[in-house]
Amino acid sequence: MNAIETVGLTKYYGKSRGIVDLSLAVEEGEFFGFIGPNGAGKSTTVRTLLGLIKSSGGSAKIFGKDISENRQEILSEVGYLPSEAIFYSGMRVRDVIKFSADLRKKDCREEAERLCERLELDTNKKVEELSFGNRKKVGIVCALQHKPRLCILDEPTGGLDPLMQREFFSILKERNAEGATIFLSSHVLSEIQRNCSRAAIIREGRIIACDSVEALSKTSAKRVRIEGKADLSALSDLRDMQVSEEGVSFLYGGDINLLISALAGQKIEDISVSEPDLEEIFMHYYLDGGNEK
Repeated sequence: MNAIETVGLTKYYGKSRGIVDLSLAVEEGEFFGFIGPNGAGKSTTVRTLLGLIKSSGGSAKIFGKDISENRQEILSEVGYLPSEAIFYSGMRVRDVIKFSADLRKKDCREEAERLCERLELDTNKKVEELSFGNRKKVGIVCALQHKPRLCILDEPTGGLDPLMQREFFSILKERNAEGATIFLSSHVLSEIQRNCSRAAIIREGRIIACDSVEALSKTSAKRVRIEGKADLSALSDLRDMQVSEEGVSFLYGGDINLLISALAGQKIEDISVSEPDLEEIFMHYYLDGGNEK
């Protein structure tokens, strides 16, 4: 069964584009990445899936249930972490967490205590006293304490220090190993590459690629770094050129033999050829268009 399935999902804000003709399938039990910069349509997609905003067209289902007809039933199985969590002022952290559990009519005390301990969250503080990172921790506990089948996380690591980010992803991987589906919306490419098995890339409200992270990371282009002065005028298919005092770096998608021939006889101090990382490939999709899927 698909945990998430959309067909032609579209949302316009008046004449402004939100998401357009978005078709996506996330299998139950996947750790799925949703990649795009701010403004690409990630949050609009998430909010539409949760029924927080109404779509302009298309359809969406969670666990086979239509989001418009079965919203309450769907939300009982979902844990949602927004990019910016806002709480009632005057409440202590423990009260916010209990309030969230009570809304679901569940006793989550044991799991909430375990999560607070792992995230080093002080439950005695009032929410207005918390830093952005600690407010994010409260949101994480509220989203995960009832052990949902589907976790929808929108830019979840903002404000968390590196150690807390590592602990957070450890928690998600444990949940995923227990069968939960993780839908991670992020603009941080390294998070997607380290944790997700599949990912979709969204640009200007449209899905432009969807595949395994391994497949998305494969490309014929190579990252070439040259120390010294090099004349590259004989070469084509050079992208992402970066010039410094030490030399030049670029993505090269042409015949490697032509590269070797063009550089032969030049005064080059050193050269390295390597696979580009996911962030460089992501920029290829954004700058050059990529292949829509």
